[in-house]
Amino acid sequence: MLRRMWTIFVARNKEFYRDRASFGWSILFPFLVIIGFSFLFDQDRQAMYKVGLIGPSAQPERAARSPQYDDFRKTRFVEFVEFASADEALPKLLHHRIDMLVDPGAGEYWVSRSSPRGYVVEKLLSSSGSGSAQFKKREVEGIEIPYVEWMFPGILGMNMMFSALFGVGYVVVRYRKNGALKRLSVTPLSPFEFLTAQIISRMVILIATTSFVYAGCALMYRFECRGSYAALVFVFALGGFSMVALGLLIAARSASEEFAGGVLNILTWPMMFLSEVWFSLEGAKPWVKGLAKIFPLTHMVDCTRRIMNDGTPLSQMLPQVAVLAGSAVLFLALGSVLFQWQKK
Repeated sequence: MLRRMWTIFVARNKEFYRDRASFGWSILFPFLVIIGFSFLFDQDRQAMYKVGLIGPSAQPERAARSPQYDDFRKTRFVEFVEFASADEALPKLLHHRIDMLVDPGAGEYWVSRSSPRGYVVEKLLSSSGSGSAQFKKREVEGIEIPYVEWMFPGILGMNMMFSALFGVGYVVVRYRKNGALKRLSVTPLSPFEFLTAQIISRMVILIATTSFVYAGCALMYRFECRGSYAALVFVFALGGFSMVALGLLIAARSASEEFAGGVLNILTWPMMFLSEVWFSLEGAKPWVKGLAKIFPLTHMVDCTRRIMNDGTPLSQMLPQVAVLAGSAVLFLALGSVLFQWQKK
């Protein structure tokens, strides 16, 4: 028995390291993740909280100095984002893109009652500049979006991303590996027809599971969709279609599940962190925001948040819809061209 187990053990190890693509990827991928995270979340640059400031540089005459304000500005892990006016900044506060808004000239601040991060930042401000005059708290006008309700569209989008990319990419690679695609290659079925059928199958699953999760969470937490349900379903379907097509593009030639998994991981991790699923990119460097706009998940989460939280009509989100539709068509076309029935 031990001899048979040893034979299988040795054979599997040889199979792994002889597959140079997956072997190299398993070594390279952790380095890429560590390098990327160390660059994006370096301790000296990492900000845990975001505070909006009303025009201290654009309007120097308003930026009255105070010991409390100076002490607060020295707080580590707090990023300060400047805005020209309260009208520009308050909607971002209501939608948790910033945790607090401060007017240093008027000695006032705003914080959302539904934001746990805002509560912490308010305590930091109150404890700054001991013995100095305190900032005055102003009431926030407008509809405050609960943090969990702001995060909910991102969670749904992230779940769709994993289901779309891994649910389709792995299946196609497994078909190629076990010879199922080789048998299909002698039938009249074209690559475009095969990929389209895979997309439709996965789309039915995505919409059904997402609808079930949405309905369950809406019943438990009383989430409110302030926009059109038809627009919401359309955006989820279009975003899911784009990500399913991306998964098929990645699996178009790969015959190694390990290699395909590595490529899918290196796509899903940046999408999860840069598509504002968990936190806002308000105040981030322009190149970071530009990189985030490459990903379909960014546009899908942005559109669904605007529909659910603000009731924005679909006509006001045509650029994002065009990006999702264009990327879906591009991924499907490239996947059809590059598709191979079997490994050569």
